Amino acid sequence: MIREIVWYGDNILKEVSSPVNKIDDEIKTLIDDMFETMYDAHGVGLSAVQVGVLKSVITIGFDDDDGNSIEMVLINPEIIEDGDEEECGEEGCLSVPDIRDEVFRSITIKVKYLDIEGIEQIVEASDFFARVLQHEIDHTNGIIFIDRLESYQKKTHKKELKDLRIQSQSRSKKESLK
Repeated sequence: MIREIVWYGDNILKEVSSPVNKIDDEIKTLIDDMFETMYDAHGVGLSAVQVGVLKSVITIGFDDDDGNSIEMVLINPEIIEDGDEEECGEEGCLSVPDIRDEVFRSITIKVKYLDIEGIEQIVEASDFFARVLQHEIDHTNGIIFIDRLESYQKKTHKKELKDLRIQSQSRSKKESLK
């Protein structure tokens, strides 16, 4: 089922997600819905908080530069190592539609997580894959890519962000009337 994506301005995006203690049918349904929602929105990553669920779950799905399909679920992901080298790259976010800007991220990282079977895994990622993981793990910690922008960058998006906050509040009011 495609779920509604929470937009910038909704306070839930600032909250820290709770760890998943049990991978049950409810979590598996959430994961299926997240993949469906992410692909429908043409995203490459999605955190559960972005569909209004404060659980530490992220989905990733994209084709890398070599044409390999990367699709994975990370439950309770945690960056356990990041490289010394950073690079600036453009990012956008399904929760911050139509806004893109340059963000510094580590080029290489190592992430510990549980897979869908509850087995602890470690993945090493670099370049775009590392960027996507850092972006989504930030969401589980209540951080949006906008929070990582320099003040001069934020100023360039001031009006757009204000409009998004208003639209987000309007969406929330409509939802509460249902």
